[in-house]
Amino acid sequence: MSEAEAGTGTGAGAGAGATAGEAAESATTGESSESDGVDHAAAGEAVGTAVGAAMVEELGTPPPPAYRVMNLVEVVLDLPNQYPAVTLTESEPPMRTLVFPVGLAEGTALALAERRMRSPRPLTHELFMDVLQRARIDVIALRLTGREHGNFLAELDLMTPSGRERLECRPSDGLVLAMRMPVPSPILCDERLLESAGDVTPQSE
Repeated sequence: MSEAEAGTGTGAGAGAGATAGEAAESATTGESSESDGVDHAAAGEAVGTAVGAAMVEELGTPPPPAYRVMNLVEVVLDLPNQYPAVTLTESEPPMRTLVFPVGLAEGTALALAERRMRSPRPLTHELFMDVLQRARIDVIALRLTGREHGNFLAELDLMTPSGRERLECRPSDGLVLAMRMPVPSPILCDERLLESAGDVTPQSE
């Protein structure tokens, strides 16, 4: 530490006394010192923050979740792993990545959907998509909404003849159906899932 820095640190008590004296003098002369103005600004900011937090707590309305658009990059089975892994990457910078395992049957169905291929006999997801199309129900988007004990939570955003509906689903099933649409549906991910590896509670919009 330099001599100047040491002097600054050891002179804090004297500085505090001088500031108190200047404040008393300004009260009698009508002048406002610079240090006094800074203290008032800090106090005002603290009060404003406390009031804002109290209002949010009282109203019970947290901000709506922010979603990022994701692209399906790959579905791979990397031996000796037992299950395939799905890799999703943001469509825009900073290009963060989300990787999670899926079941073997779901991984196979997703790989076929990604390649726009159909099996000789309709698999479960292909059949379900055919039913949705016949019923004039479109998958608007798949949303990854949370994480619980390492398991991702998701929901399908559907447009039906009677209006909009949302259904909870496994991410693997939702991905297959989103990719099976004539025009693949967007994959949306709650930004908190990209920022933290722990549990994330779903938020309603």
